[in-house]
Parts: sequence; structure tokens; C-alpha cells
Amino acid sequence: MKRILALGVLLAFLPGAHADLAAGKRKAEACAACHGADGNPATGQFPVLAGQTARYLYLQLKDFKEGRRSEPTMAPIVAKLSTKDMLDLAEYFAAQKPKPIAFRPDAARVARGKKKADEVLCTMCHLGGFSGQNEIPRVAGQHPEYVIKQLKAFKARTRTNDAGSMTSVAQTITEQDIEDLEHYISSLE
Repeated sequence: MKRILALGVLLAFLPGAHADLAAGKRKAEACAACHGADGNPATGQFPVLAGQTARYLYLQLKDFKEGRRSEPTMAPIVAKLSTKDMLDLAEYFAAQKPKPIAFRPDAARVARGKKKADEVLCTMCHLGGFSGQNEIPRVAGQHPEYVIKQLKAFKARTRTNDAGSMTSVAQTITEQDIEDLEHYISSLE
């Protein structure tokens, strides 16, 4: 009996436990203008949400709503979202397939970016192939403009909803490193 109760409590806290994919698709219509109907935005100004972990997406929506992460275009949208809405959206976008982005990486920059990624141990959190896990985002195949924006935000400490991990790493990289990492990360699929 205790095991059943413990399992029930555990499932209650998992993002997908109560999510409704069909409801998420309907709710995602409000996100389509920036992120694309399937989480694959047309421009690099916005992140690719397709294929991101549901846990990460849910936590980011929650952080936007609670003011731990700031983006002026997100504020009015997340203000109206309930926990259920955020769970549904997270599951919907996680279930979508990321599409290849239109980017031609420079081979020399990719090599330098990979070397820097290995040096600062990016795969310790983002995993091999930068596929992400749980609260750690999938950054493989992300738009280069978005990669640069986020790395610079962590370096400037204007984005701090990372428990300090990315903020610390970002202090050790240069502007050149950021550009090289942009080419490396955006070249991954």
C-alpha cells in the first residue's frame, strides 16, 4: 500500500503525469507566431522548442511566470497560464520533432567550438550530442542567434535561472569562444 501511495505522489510531480497532448496543441496556437506551430521557429530570434525535454520546457515556463527568467514578449503570455496549461504545452512541444535549421557552420569554428565544449565539460550536463536531459536543455541544432543570445546573457548574468552552472561556465569563455560554440552547437542535429 505504501508503495502505491509513493508511486502516486511521484507521478503527481512529473510534468507528463497529467498533461494532455491534444490540449497542448490547442494551447500552442498562441505560441506559433514566434516558435512555429510545431516548435520550429522560422527565425533564430526564438528558440527551437520541438524535441526539448518536457521537464525543461515546463520549468522555463514556470520561471518566466514567476519572474526568475525575463523576456518581455513572454511576460503577457505566461501570466495567463495555469500549471496545467504549462504541463500541456511542455508535453506538446517535447513530442514534436526538431527540424534542421538553415545554417552553414564554418568548419574551423566548429572544431574550435568542439574543443572549447570539451574543455569546459558541456556534455557533463547537456549529454553527448547536446541532446539534453531533464532540466538541462537540448541545444543541438538550436539557431545560432539564439545560442549567442543565451551564452551572452549567462555571461552578463542577465539570465540566472540555471542554479549557477551556466553562469559559472560563461564567465570562463570569451567572445570568440561564444562564436565558436555557436557554430559547433548549431551544427549538431
